[in-house]
Amino acid sequence: MRFLVPLAVVLALSGCGSSSGETSGASAPTAMAPTVSQRTATSARGTVPPAWLGSRVLPTTADGFGVVRPTPKALRHRRWTLPDTLPMLPGKGFRSVVERAPAKVIARSTWVAACPVAARDLDWVRLTFWGFDGRRHTGELLVDHSASAAMVKVFKRLYAARWPLEQMHITTRAEAAAAPTGDGNNTSAFNCRPVRGRSTGFSQHAYGLAVDVDPFQNPYVKGRLVLPERASWYLDRGRHAPGIITASGPVVRAFRAVGWGWGGSWHSLKDYEHFSANGR
Repeated sequence: MRFLVPLAVVLALSGCGSSSGETSGASAPTAMAPTVSQRTATSARGTVPPAWLGSRVLPTTADGFGVVRPTPKALRHRRWTLPDTLPMLPGKGFRSVVERAPAKVIARSTWVAACPVAARDLDWVRLTFWGFDGRRHTGELLVDHSASAAMVKVFKRLYAARWPLEQMHITTRAEAAAAPTGDGNNTSAFNCRPVRGRSTGFSQHAYGLAVDVDPFQNPYVKGRLVLPERASWYLDRGRHAPGIITASGPVVRAFRAVGWGWGGSWHSLKDYEHFSANGR
């Protein structure tokens, strides 16, 4: 999901430099643009992404979001997993590695000096997850140090439940500033941006204390605004489609077990993808 205005606001406050006081650590490979597979005559519905995924730019509104469009048929019953951007963690089953975020990891994130959390307080969490393809994958989160142990517990439970994810990588500045295409589906945590629809007041993502899970299947909706902008088909929460989070399902239970709240239970708006330490 992309946020044109929010990132511009943050960058205007502080410029684009990353912390010079960070300790060095194991470097991470730069996230690569995913290779989109070609559909074949035998491909099951929703298992192969369309060739145009991520390339059809939407016109934008005054708030910087894309104009909401109907969900294309190719994005309904979506259940593919994009290539990992990290090497596979060794072993079998669930694995996790937690360390203070190295400078190279911070540098490829949206962190800037004006963010409400110091770079030294962010942890780099690598962990395994199940893809929609039924295979074991490795992803990453950038979270506040106080939340890293809880996130390992959450995703260990989701792994045991075989909850599927499309991809999981740290949001980059380029992704946050890119023109909206309305079809992203990255499970992520830290993103230094204001609250949606505002120019002031940081989101819980900017503190590293919120996670969005399978955002395309679990969109944000407030009035006529839907994010991702092509995800309206998933506003019908009674649909039987993979990746849809429900109040009684394993994702809500896993986050609730560590004391985090769910945006799907809010009243003034719904943010079905969103989980946070303070429930906001």
